[in-house]
Amino acid sequence: MDKRIRELIAVGLLALCLVTPLNAAPDTGWQQQYLKRTFYWRGHTMPYRLLLPAHFDETKQYPLVVFLHGAGERGSDNTRQLINGGQLFVQQQSRFPAVVVFPQAPRDDYWAVVKADRSSLPYRFDYPYTGTNEVAPTGALQGVMALTDRLIEKRFIDNSRVYVAGLSMGGMGTLELLARQPDTFAAAIAICPGANPAIVNAYRESLSLRIYHGADDDIVVPALSAAVANAAQGKIHYIKRKVYPATNHNSWDKALSEEDFLSWLMAQSLHPSVVPERP
Repeated sequence: MDKRIRELIAVGLLALCLVTPLNAAPDTGWQQQYLKRTFYWRGHTMPYRLLLPAHFDETKQYPLVVFLHGAGERGSDNTRQLINGGQLFVQQQSRFPAVVVFPQAPRDDYWAVVKADRSSLPYRFDYPYTGTNEVAPTGALQGVMALTDRLIEKRFIDNSRVYVAGLSMGGMGTLELLARQPDTFAAAIAICPGANPAIVNAYRESLSLRIYHGADDDIVVPALSAAVANAAQGKIHYIKRKVYPATNHNSWDKALSEEDFLSWLMAQSLHPSVVPERP
């Protein structure tokens, strides 16, 4: 489908404003497949990028993927959030048509409620949100939740196939989002994440979750994701954690290259009838 036609369809269907910052770097190559959007809610704004299926048909239904970037991609240029993971969805468009959203968190905000000590390596993180206590989400995550709610109202979104994935800060946001919106997401992939292990008690029982981490990660130590994975055993439908030897914090390079990264994710449903592969 012609890019201009896809833009017009997106404007009419989503009714969300298009904003291109004057100081934004021009897109090149595959980045041009992502439409630039800004989401408005409760007096706040959040830039995000939107990828529509190559042959988008508003009478059909498509899965929705929300991808949360890491801390280094925060800002307002509405471009940096595509650095890790953005190209994968463009390359696999024909095999896995989906509506894909890459929101961008502000420079001074975070996807998860975290108390961090970055004075020395390894960093130390404390996660006050347990999934059941009254700890409000960050402003950035509130934006993601509101945007997701807005999108799943659209008739072309298959509400049984809504997914979230994220890396580092985005992996933390992914694990928190699953507790704050348990009835929304069918499956998730969290790369080098961390969270309070108690958070899994708020997860939907039918949830399928994959976690990837580097064994030598000295930013978000692998013990953090191990604790979550161990706590999730027997609590959710499916949990698998893979650790890459001799790999530091950038485990997303290997995770995003996993042969079944998208095929596994897109095969999951909010109401699974078949048990997926076990570790």
